[in-house]
Amino acid sequence: MTNPDHIPARLAALKTAPTPELKAQWRELFETEPPAFNRRYLESRLAYRIQELAYGGLKPETVRRLEMLGEQLDGGNIILRRIRADLKPIAGTKLIREWLGVEQTVMVLADGYEWQGRPYRSLSAVARAITGTRWNGWIFFGLKSRRSA
Repeated sequence: MTNPDHIPARLAALKTAPTPELKAQWRELFETEPPAFNRRYLESRLAYRIQELAYGGLKPETVRRLEMLGEQLDGGNIILRRIRADLKPIAGTKLIREWLGVEQTVMVLADGYEWQGRPYRSLSAVARAITGTRWNGWIFFGLKSRRSA
């Protein structure tokens, strides 16, 4: 495992390995049960761990610096630190949905959404304006399935 010459091949093998094999590698490398996340997450975390064990992890001063920067961003609030910032589509993305034969286009803004030249704070508000009824905006625009809602 610590032979750096084998690392690129081992990383490439993660893409084609069956999921049960990825979970077995997780148990070996992390000494815990694998999380119930998707395959892509397992691959990325395993790739990082393999490299970390072969080449070494972050230096302690780097970890301290990152923690300090994180505290400056969230005021030391651990709850804010755990909220995913990447849930919203990237600003500039156009969401397109056909409703009653009419194509509806919504522009994602840095601080909300725009539909027909009007700003909205949430996708649900846009979906309500389009349909006249309450909708989960993420489901209405196909960003989340009803099953996972």
